[in-house]
Amino acid sequence: MTLPEKTDDHLLLGCMGLGGGWDAEPHTPADIDAAEAAVEAALDSGITAFDHADIYRHGKAEAVFGEVLARSAGLRERITLQTKCGIRLADGDRPGIYDLRGATIVRRVEESLERLRTDVLDVLLLHRPDPLADPADIGDALTSLHRQGLVRRFGVSNMNAAQIARLQAHLDLPLVVNQLEMSLHRRAWLEDGVLVNTPESAANGFPAGTVEHCLAHGIGLQAWGALAQGRYTGAQGTPQEAATAALVASLAEAKGTTPETIVLWWLRRHPARIAPVIGTSNPARIRACRDAATTEPDLSHDEWYALWLSARGAPLP
Repeated sequence: MTLPEKTDDHLLLGCMGLGGGWDAEPHTPADIDAAEAAVEAALDSGITAFDHADIYRHGKAEAVFGEVLARSAGLRERITLQTKCGIRLADGDRPGIYDLRGATIVRRVEESLERLRTDVLDVLLLHRPDPLADPADIGDALTSLHRQGLVRRFGVSNMNAAQIARLQAHLDLPLVVNQLEMSLHRRAWLEDGVLVNTPESAANGFPAGTVEHCLAHGIGLQAWGALAQGRYTGAQGTPQEAATAALVASLAEAKGTTPETIVLWWLRRHPARIAPVIGTSNPARIRACRDAATTEPDLSHDEWYALWLSARGAPLP
């Protein structure tokens, strides 16, 4: 099988914060203006990839983004547009569930295209594994969406190596992305590779071999939660987080950049060339990530390890 085409998106703007509240109330003109300001800040910072999901703000994140696209002629052709499906939010007495039935995937894509006011998605991710899903059924649905010209490329989110391989066996199109929670704070994906044959290994919890599988098969890794909710850039709460934030600030000052850039460079410095997804909708904070989007990571081997060990708060095994 031919390896998937790699993307050159260094950073993505996660659009979960756009569209108003997590409720069924319609979005407002102010919500559209706020989304437009976030998009403009991203473009000004060299970020041209935008990550959505059909459930974000009950669909309002996609809807306000579609309004922004309608306001700006030619914008759609300048960006990479990615969305996800597979989660059904709680509805009345029914709890939230996962749903990756083929017919559901097709319907959700059609709804996302309508909200986003576009004819095609650049990337569609399957948001969470559905234990009842039939991979052959999923493969047929994705193939149909591709043949119809509705989706260009496909990937997954929050899946392990075995789940990816099982799905790929039923799909001729290569999967191009796996989006996982990865940050200087959430390091299980990294520690999995060094805790082998240690007592801590069983407690780590990250599915062994997932990062390596993605590297071996040309599947790009995207990191959600990449800024760690600001723990190392102003919102730290524990002494350990404060110490790591001080190191981040010191490196930022020495390199003439921002703390946000240092935190994102730490992810991008990994051989997997991880593409962080930044979840903020604050234009100032988006612009603080500019250097991470436009320049190669300027972290030495020792600086990268110093950040890891500070955040870890313990020596390596």
